[in-house]
Amino acid sequence: MTTAVLLSIDNGIARITLNRPERLNAFNDEMAEGWAAAAEAAAQSDEVRAIIIDAAGRAFCAGGDVQAMAQMDERADMIRELAHRINVGILALTESAKPVVAAAHGTTAGGGLGILLSSDYAVIGESSRVGSVYGGVGLTPDLSVSAQLAAAVGERRALQLLLQERLLPADEAVEWGLAAEKVADDQVGARAEEIAAFWAQNAHAYGEAKRLIRSRSERTFREQLAEEANTIATASESAEGDKRIRAFASR
Repeated sequence: MTTAVLLSIDNGIARITLNRPERLNAFNDEMAEGWAAAAEAAAQSDEVRAIIIDAAGRAFCAGGDVQAMAQMDERADMIRELAHRINVGILALTESAKPVVAAAHGTTAGGGLGILLSSDYAVIGESSRVGSVYGGVGLTPDLSVSAQLAAAVGERRALQLLLQERLLPADEAVEWGLAAEKVADDQVGARAEEIAAFWAQNAHAYGEAKRLIRSRSERTFREQLAEEANTIATASESAEGDKRIRAFASR
C-alpha cells in the first residue's frame, strides 16, 4: 500500500481510506496504485466480511488531480492508464460478494462520484454535496460514472447531472438515490461503521444479495431466476443460514 490510500482490517471489516487531504483526495498515480491494491486486497481476503470506504480531510473525493494533469507531457496516454488502474479497484469492489459502504463526507465530484457509486450503500453528511462537474474542465465521465449513474438515478437524471455544472446538496442526493442516508456531518463515519458491523454479522446473506443485484445484467431473466434459486439453496446450508433458520423456526 501507499500513504495515499490506507487499508486496515479489524473484526472482519476492511477500511479503505483515501488519504490525500491536501488535494481533496483527488487521484494521482500514487493514489491510483494504492486504491487498486487496497480494493483488491479487501475483496480477496477471507478475513473480510464487509468494507468501508472513507476519506481524510474535508472532502470525500474530487476525482482526478487536474493540476497534475496540466503538467503531463503525454496527457492522453497517462490519463488513460490512470483511469484503467483505478478501474481495477472499482471492479474488485463491485464484483465482490462483500457489501461496501461509503462514508462520503464533504464534497464528492467528478471521478469521486464513480468511487461513491462503487459502494453498495452511501452515507453522506448534512453539508455534503455530490455531482459531476467534468465539463467545467473539459473532461468526460470516467471511473464507472457513465456505467453506474443511470442505473442508480435513471437516464434522465443522469443526463441532468452530467450536462450541468451542478453539485447536489445532501437532501437531493438522497432523494435522487445517490446516497442512502444523510446524517450529521460528524456522524458520517460512525454511521458507516454501524452499517458495516451489521453486515459483518450475516455477511454471506448480504454479500450474496449484493452479488445477485450487481451481476444481474450478465444474465437473462430466466437465468437470473435460476441463479436466485441456486443462491438461496446454498445460503440455506451455510453456517450462518442454518443457524438463523433454526433460530427463527424455534421462536
